Amino acid sequence: MEINIAKYPEKKLWDELCKRPQKETGEVLSVVKEVFEKIKSGGDDAIKAYTKQFDKAEIEVLIVSSSEIEIALNNIDPKLKDAIILASSNIKSFHEKQRIPELKVETMIGVECWRRQMPINNVGLYIPGGTAPLFSTVLMLGIPAVLAGCKNIALFSPPNSDGKLPDSILAAASICGIENIYKVGGIQAVAAMALGTETIEKVDKIFGPGNQYVTSAKQYAQQNGVAIDMPAGPSEVLVIADKSANPEFIAADLISQAEHGVDSQVILVTWDEGIVDKTQTALENQLQTLPRGDMAVASLKNSQVILVKDEREAIAFSNHYAPEHLIINCEGAELIADKITDAGSVFIGQYTPESAGDYASGTNHTLPTSGYAKSYSGVSLDSYMKNITYQKITKEGLKSIGPAIETMAAAEQLEGHAQAVTLRLKQIKMEETL
Repeated sequence: MEINIAKYPEKKLWDELCKRPQKETGEVLSVVKEVFEKIKSGGDDAIKAYTKQFDKAEIEVLIVSSSEIEIALNNIDPKLKDAIILASSNIKSFHEKQRIPELKVETMIGVECWRRQMPINNVGLYIPGGTAPLFSTVLMLGIPAVLAGCKNIALFSPPNSDGKLPDSILAAASICGIENIYKVGGIQAVAAMALGTETIEKVDKIFGPGNQYVTSAKQYAQQNGVAIDMPAGPSEVLVIADKSANPEFIAADLISQAEHGVDSQVILVTWDEGIVDKTQTALENQLQTLPRGDMAVASLKNSQVILVKDEREAIAFSNHYAPEHLIINCEGAELIADKITDAGSVFIGQYTPESAGDYASGTNHTLPTSGYAKSYSGVSLDSYMKNITYQKITKEGLKSIGPAIETMAAAEQLEGHAQAVTLRLKQIKMEETL
């Protein structure tokens, strides 16, 4: 297996090297629109039909029963349950500290402003299934939703061919405190969240990663008035490595993302030619023993080794690519991390594998992909909040600020705005003369 190598590419070629493997967007969007229209008119029956078509599962009842959740909790391996509880504790600790205290600011005497965080009432959480049901994503999305105080939290994930969800997903949801769980995945899940059906309540915001179809469905939902967390598509990692890096570690980190799916992408950026061959050998050796080796190999065909001139160029290329996950496996890794401006999540030093962030360190693994890290952040407690601003002005405050408001409103030819102040100032003046 040969991984693609670009040696000392000129900067004008970087855009081409940063392209992600994708289907034609027109083809994907046409399928998304069709599913939305069918679910809009057909509701639950349309969801069941698409579940049979796409997931090869026949579903009579879309929502998971309390008995199914209880059975899952009893069936789950105790060791896995303990690991989920440990991860939950770390994720909760990290996200709890993200609360923003309400702070009142007196911008001038008699003019007081403040901002208050309020939870989004109805949220929908999408948990990918398919080749690797991601129960860890339940923790990443569910814990901050519960901490935020969202009133209605609905979780969606595609069923297996028996029409069931994995015990691990149900157990993780229960540990988070989520009860409304639906056996619905793919485009039809996003459409159900965005439109609502007989049994599924429309949500205010949709969260969760997915393949290109799910990502396109989320973006289409956003165009139709439902908020989304971010465009989060197929997983990706970029590793910056120098001669001090352990090639076995580099290979393991690349494979850990490549095994997500054939449309995942991994990138190695280095200025040491010797590390390339060593990493190639380590990749071949590790892939032979990997259960999902075939999938990782297919993904690696879409991937790149970028050989650059020096550390400075490696940092510049990484920021240009804006990876979902960035691993810095170099001497002086923390100094390099300080120069990173565009990445979803950064992993510093040779003993910080990306897997830690995926599962249990505490940071959130729902992150922007496809270069969106240049403008989006990963999921956080704030993602589940909306901010309302308040202001309170006393008579003295209005006397101070009013003339400026009148002047600005008049300059914009909005006399009604000015009058709202003028009338009040006249009233204050009249009261003061009595």
